[in-house]
Amino acid sequence: MSYERIMALEVTDDAVYQQYREHMMPILHSYGGSFGYDFKVSEVLKSKSAEPINRVFTIDFPSKEAMEQFFSDPDYLAVKAKFFESSVGSVTTISLHEKPDL
Repeated sequence: MSYERIMALEVTDDAVYQQYREHMMPILHSYGGSFGYDFKVSEVLKSKSAEPINRVFTIDFPSKEAMEQFFSDPDYLAVKAKFFESSVGSVTTISLHEKPDL
C-alpha cells in the first residue's frame, strides 16, 4: 500500500512556484515521494472549497509515515518558506488516502 494526497492550489507566481518544485524535488525523492499527476486548470466547474484553484496534482509516498516525515523535514520547510509561501495564494486538500499498489 502507498499513500496519496490529491491537492489543489491557487498558484499566483508560476516562476517562483517552479523554483519551489525544483528545490523540493530532491527532498521529496529522498522520502520515496513523487508526483503522480499534475494539471494546470483553467476552469473549475464544481468545488467544495471557496478558494480559487488553478493547479491540481497528486503526490505519492510509500507510507503515511514517509509523507509526515517529508512535510516536517527542516530542509523542506526552508524551501517552502522561501518559494511556496510567496507563490501560492491558497491550498485545498481534496483527498488523503491509502491506495493499493498495482
